[in-house]
Amino acid sequence: MAKLVSKTYGDALFEVAREADQIADFYEEAKGILRVLEENEEIIRLMTHPQIAKEDKLASLEEIFSGRVSAEMVGLMRMIAKKDHFGEVQDVFVYFMNVVKEYRHIGTVYVTSAMDLSDAQKSAIEKKLLETTEYVEFEMHYKTAPSLIGGLVIRIGDRVVDSSIRTKLNTVERINENTVESR
Repeated sequence: MAKLVSKTYGDALFEVAREADQIADFYEEAKGILRVLEENEEIIRLMTHPQIAKEDKLASLEEIFSGRVSAEMVGLMRMIAKKDHFGEVQDVFVYFMNVVKEYRHIGTVYVTSAMDLSDAQKSAIEKKLLETTEYVEFEMHYKTAPSLIGGLVIRIGDRVVDSSIRTKLNTVERINENTVESR
């Protein structure tokens, strides 16, 4: 159900943004709203509390967001609250932002390495990814995992490139086990 809610409202928001030629503006607003909701969890609790009247919830939304984000964004959040789906509002904005990234050919990349990468290494990775994918820009996320021993694990959407030494060792181990078993 949550996926249907996020897709329905997220797609509708994208269409409004596209028709109004405000994709970039709405994207930035969605990012800002998400930040506000993450930093102020009580807003979600207030908006999903079963004993608070809808009129009070809608008035709170107006008070918090009117004048800070576009009327379209406030209207969307009001509609979501009226339909008792405010618990999924963050999913709606995340979905919308992902649709915008795909539309603008911006990929999200997660790179895991055994140790911190230098700026030159990060730049080389991004350059190589730009050359080998259809994306024109990347949103890069880096983290370290010493358990990899060496190499990288790169994830773009549902695609994973794993060149870590840990994986290579595991592969060699499996091959050796299968060789021993087949004798």
